[in-house]
Amino acid sequence: QVQLVESGGGLVQPGGSLRLSCAASGSILGINAMGWYRQAPGKQRELVAAITDGGATNYVDSVKGRFTISRDNAKNTVYLQMNRLKPEDTAVYYCNADVVYEGSTGMKYHFWGQGTQVTVSS
Repeated sequence: QVQLVESGGGLVQPGGSLRLSCAASGSILGINAMGWYRQAPGKQRELVAAITDGGATNYVDSVKGRFTISRDNAKNTVYLQMNRLKPEDTAVYYCNADVVYEGSTGMKYHFWGQGTQVTVSS
């Protein structure tokens, strides 16, 4: 089917930067929206940023001006550039994609990555 694999998480000091990547692979015919979610301990998973196949983006208010989502359609990859990181950005970050694949009969299905830990601490 389809797999999403994230990379790029880690430990960073407040004010630092990280770049997350998420590559989709499998029998993919097309990818519509892609996004990044995060879940901190004891909190619900929240949408951080999303991007359509046409490049339109939206962000949760808390990351506007600090995070940038982008995608490379040729590589089926979505990125999240995170700058000026704060301790409250600490969470497991998950990517998500709406994918049409061989055998889905034209329907798009949501797929999730396994998550990557981002820790912002001094």
